[in-house]
Amino acid sequence: MPTGYNGRILRVNLTEGKIGEESPPEIVYRLYMGGSALSLYFLLKEQKPGVDPLGLENKLVFMSSVISAAPLAGLPRYTVAARSPLTGAFGEAEAGGFWGPELKMAGFDGVIMEGRSPKPVYLWIKDGQAEIRDAAKLLGKDTGVAERLIREELGDNRIRVAQCGPAGEKMVRYACVVNELKHANGRTGMGAVMGSKNLRAIAVRGTQKLALADPEKVREIGKKVVELIKEAPLAQNFKKYGTPFFVMPLQNSGILPTRNFQAGQFEGAEAISGEAMTETILVKSEGCYACAVQCKRAVKVEGKYAASPEYGGPEYETVASLGSLCGIDNLPAIAHGNEMCNRRGLDTISAGVCIAFAMECSERGILTTKDTDGIDLRFGNVDGMLEMIRKIAFREGFGDILADGVQRAAQKIGRGAEKYAMHIKGQELPMHDPRGKHGLTLSYATSPTGADHIEAPHDTSFLSETPMLKAAKPAGVLEPTSALELGPRKIRQFVHTQQIWNFFNSLGVCNFAAAPYTAFPLVMLAEAVEAVTGWNTSLFELMELGERTITMARMFNMREGLSSKDDYLPERLFESLEKGTPREKRVAKEDFVNALRLYYEAMGWDPKTGVPTEGRLSHLGLDWLIPKK
Repeated sequence: MPTGYNGRILRVNLTEGKIGEESPPEIVYRLYMGGSALSLYFLLKEQKPGVDPLGLENKLVFMSSVISAAPLAGLPRYTVAARSPLTGAFGEAEAGGFWGPELKMAGFDGVIMEGRSPKPVYLWIKDGQAEIRDAAKLLGKDTGVAERLIREELGDNRIRVAQCGPAGEKMVRYACVVNELKHANGRTGMGAVMGSKNLRAIAVRGTQKLALADPEKVREIGKKVVELIKEAPLAQNFKKYGTPFFVMPLQNSGILPTRNFQAGQFEGAEAISGEAMTETILVKSEGCYACAVQCKRAVKVEGKYAASPEYGGPEYETVASLGSLCGIDNLPAIAHGNEMCNRRGLDTISAGVCIAFAMECSERGILTTKDTDGIDLRFGNVDGMLEMIRKIAFREGFGDILADGVQRAAQKIGRGAEKYAMHIKGQELPMHDPRGKHGLTLSYATSPTGADHIEAPHDTSFLSETPMLKAAKPAGVLEPTSALELGPRKIRQFVHTQQIWNFFNSLGVCNFAAAPYTAFPLVMLAEAVEAVTGWNTSLFELMELGERTITMARMFNMREGLSSKDDYLPERLFESLEKGTPREKRVAKEDFVNALRLYYEAMGWDPKTGVPTEGRLSHLGLDWLIPKK
């Protein structure tokens, strides 16, 4: 009998209304462990290339891991994966909160959704049993209303609900999956895939205890991690200010994304900072399952821009995407916009980038108020930004154009708009400007899901002999590098740290609770896997899991028609930040091209095509992915 995991995967055919389950052998769990790797295993094994991301044949996978739900800080995350309707590539997003651990305690490690229901439904899972239930009364309802109705119908307020929201029902291409109204699988449009299947929600309740191989060792590790969290400076900053803590460091470095990435400093930065939030609208700090970091914000605003703490509060990415990127310094309005996105199920990053794009197009005369439904979409227009969020969520008017993502919107608008569409592979850029963190160019360009800020730790973590560098040394990150360096040392650093954060994605580890950023040491994570599962494992095996995850995602994209040509940066990032921004920065194109070649070679991929070699696939146990000749 397995320990740490259930050995059960739930499989739901929505077209036929049938529910079954399967038990993968231990070797599958050992090789892939969960999250993104195990999701990719099923997608690559079972789904043929070229399926319509919003069609019947696209599978939607919800996956925890072999250590999810263990009573340890930093292990709350689960993956939702499918072919992305935003990019056509591998679609994946992680979320914290409580839903992933609840699924494990309900007796399943993952759920694979297939087909499309002929009517709106939700899935109800409790203690090893599952049923498909009618969701007609949830249709069009905000996430808060839908969650309440589900709990009332099932008679249990402790039920955890993951849902797609009205934006998912409308198949907005960057609709997200939200659990507990505030924890989002934010990127790549997994909520749109959910909506395309007529699946409004998955409700879960679990009362089963997780079997642990060595409960005493797990308790020992848990106690140690809590002590380390108290000593970790970044963890304490997260607890006090949340992720909006990043606003002022990025502002002071001249790389806070401003006015659609034209500038790196924003005159209203202090007004939207983590410090300002703590002093004004913060009600309390919150956290995810078993976590002592408590980095989540719960805010309250009354009046015109009302915001309720039940929808949490804006993370850094939201503060910047709805704030500085749109030229807006009104923190209550940003909090209100965050709640609007959580109510409707919208990715705040993509929504903000799409709106900032439209604002720049308006200021350059490409768009007029005739195009934008009478809204004067210019930088700084608070009410215009909020109204556009609503229009996007319901695909109304100009919002219908932006609902397809900035790449498609620019193509439809034309007239030179493509130049101002900030995306990679079709996914909008996150709120970190790589012109001041050159390793981030590789994160953005090579991420299989499109531009992604959590593909690897950022350069600024390793500028000197910092605690973060010390924490990363067991993984081979041994020496400091400049943030503006993009040579062999930076490639070596990036490859190792990318492997770390990709094994995090497969194990459900939160990078704000673990090394190198904060408390949970890398070697101790391997000890935790052993204590939970009973496997005799090591950090080496986990690092190889990270590489396996990266490589599987690469192979998924290659078979979907992507190539090395899709590992690019928007032209704007090769230009200097606008005049007046201190420490003007840019990325030299020749440095980026050379870095990309070095990265391919370091990964064991063809240096020209970026295709993983047969030898590397075989080394990683992925010989089943070698194309037949």
